[in-house]
Order: sequence, then C-alpha cells, then structure tokens
Amino acid sequence: MRTPHTATRAALPAVLSAGLLLTACSTGADSAPEEEAPAADTAAASVAEPIAVTYDGGVLVLDGTTLEVAGNIELEGFNRLNPAGDDRHLFVSTSDGFQVLDAAAGELTDTVFPADTPGHVVRHGGRTVLFADGSGEVTSFDTDALGDGTPEDLDVYTTEEAHHGVAVELGNGELLVTLGDEEERVGAVVLDADREEIARSEDCPGVHGETTAGGETVVIGCEDGALMYQDGEFTKVEAEHDYGRIGNQAGSEDSPIVLGDYKTDPDAELERPERVALVDTSDASLSLVDLPSSYTFRSLGRGPQGEALVLGTDGSLHVIDQEEGEITDSVELMDPWEEPLEWQQPRPALFVRGETAYVTDTATRQIHAVDLGTGEVTASTTLEETPNELSGVSS
Repeated sequence: MRTPHTATRAALPAVLSAGLLLTACSTGADSAPEEEAPAADTAAASVAEPIAVTYDGGVLVLDGTTLEVAGNIELEGFNRLNPAGDDRHLFVSTSDGFQVLDAAAGELTDTVFPADTPGHVVRHGGRTVLFADGSGEVTSFDTDALGDGTPEDLDVYTTEEAHHGVAVELGNGELLVTLGDEEERVGAVVLDADREEIARSEDCPGVHGETTAGGETVVIGCEDGALMYQDGEFTKVEAEHDYGRIGNQAGSEDSPIVLGDYKTDPDAELERPERVALVDTSDASLSLVDLPSSYTFRSLGRGPQGEALVLGTDGSLHVIDQEEGEITDSVELMDPWEEPLEWQQPRPALFVRGETAYVTDTATRQIHAVDLGTGEVTASTTLEETPNELSGVSS
C-alpha cells in the first residue's frame, strides 16, 4: 500500500520555508505510523479535536490528533456533513433534516432541525444558518446555544421561492439570502435585522455557494463570475469567459482573496477543470491559476495564513501564493485518480482546520493529518470503510 511522500525539489520558496510548506510522510524512520484502524461500535466519552468521515452506510468519528476511530454510527443513505460552528458538533443532513452529531462524544444525538431537503450550513460571527432547499426556510441561531439541544431562540425566515440556495448572517444582523426558484437562481437579497430588504442584485445567474473574506465581505458564485456584498452594496466580479462558473469557494478572514473553482463548458456532462479562480474583494477583480491537473468540489481549502490549497487529481496537494497567483509547491500524497461522474460517489477530500490539513485517499482507504506549521504528518491511518465526505468541528 502506497504511502504519501514529498515531491523532490531543489530549493524551497521563502514563503514556504517559513512554515507553510506541506510535506508528507515517507517510509523512513520519522514517518507517521500506518495502522489498520478498528471500527469502534461504542461511542467514546470524549474525542479530542474530532473529525468525521462518511461511508456507504454510516459515519465514522475520529480523534483528530491520532486518527483513531472513536465512533462508528450506522446510518443508511447518502449522508452529508457540515461543521456546526463550535468545537463539539457537526450537522448530518438526513431525510428528516439537519441532525446534530455530537462528535466529541462520538454519537448522533436526537436533536433534529426539521428541513425539507437540507442544504447548506453556514457559520459566521458566532451564528449558524441552515438552508432548506425544499421549502426555502432559513433558520439561524447563536452557535454556542447548540450545546443543550435545540436552541430556544431561533430566527426563521422563508425565501420568496424554494430553491437550492444559501444564506449567511453578518455581524450587524443583516441576512444575505440567494434568490431563485426550482427553475433558475438569479442573485441575492440582503435583509436588515428586522428582515426588511435593503439591497438586491439579480446579476448572478446560477448562483451557488458562498464564503466570507476579510472585512466581512460575502462572495457568492455565478455562472459568469462572482457577486460580492460589502458595506451595504453588491458588486459584480466578471469572469474572463462568457460562461465562467464559480460554484464552490473557500475564504479566509485573514485575506481579501477568495479561492473558487472555475468551469467554462456549460454543455459538459462533467467538466474536470484545470484552473481555479482567485477573487480579490479589495478591487472586485478575478484572476485564474493554471493547475497541472483537475480537481473536485471537495478539493479546496485555506491554510492558517490564508494560503490557497487545492487537492488535485494528480494525487498532489498544490499550494498557491494568492498574491502572485502562482503554485509555490506541490506535495504528492497519493496515486493519480479520476473524479467519478456521480457527485455522490467517493473521491479524495480535503478538510483544513487551523494548522492541520486532513486528506483522504479513497483508493487505499487512508486518511492523513498534516501539521501545516511543521510540515510533518502527525497521523496516518487505514480505515475499514471507503471514506466519502470529510469534515470536522471548528477549532
């Protein structure tokens, strides 16, 4: 079974030698131990810095430090994972709604936020927002109120039409909500703390996904670029192509620049893009970065200093200098792989939390934890199940 190793290079760029370099374990004496992880059928009393991995038929809860399996939760169907925003809980999207996973205890709770087709979960500024695609219902609450079950104080708003959308609540109480219906999605609207409309833009065809950059600027993806909301106003960021779709983004509070995917073929059954977009919210500009391979919607992440990370189908984790728009390092972690046609099917995934990047390899059923500060792999484990979605609690 292949273990990850660092690609050979002559010299390290200065920005990487300062601690941003991602290196992976080799087969030498200093490499992280490779163990076959037994599936635990009983929940652990306390799981350190937990992460969670879905598989066909359940969810595994792992210790984020050792990657030992602390809980194996049987759950039928295709299950999605989202951090709840605190250091203990995640949401599992089930047929009933958003069900709370107590990852620190390694168990699924009875707390469910009912939702018709649960969709995006957004955490920002101490508030968590749930979006139900089937009804357009938006539910927001204080994140720290989740510890005792369903929070008593819930803010519920329903969009004009049900659609596959997203919403984010800002620090001043404003709520940004996407606009659309079952046929199309066109833009976004912003409501004040009393839920009265204060801004609207319908200049974002095919709107999908959101992230927040430095300065509390919200960026949502469009089929022709992106739409940003800042200081009470919407601004359109134009793509370099007539069809230049951004559908998944990764932002950082430490940076005005947002990392996004970028597709240019509206007729493709499955486009495998080999470029990513960098949206600079300071001047509403968009630039493209060429990659040596394609990637998927589970491939984007941001490092502790805001550096852009992309897990490629060439088996490497690429580090991009967001200011220069160039790849500064590529770390080989696994054999090349191909994105499956069905988006629900397993593929390697990246989840970044603080100083640690977690990466799954579906071909070998492995998961690795990389310390981004030291460049060392601190744990590497083989699971009994093929990993699919990957997430974790917030730091």
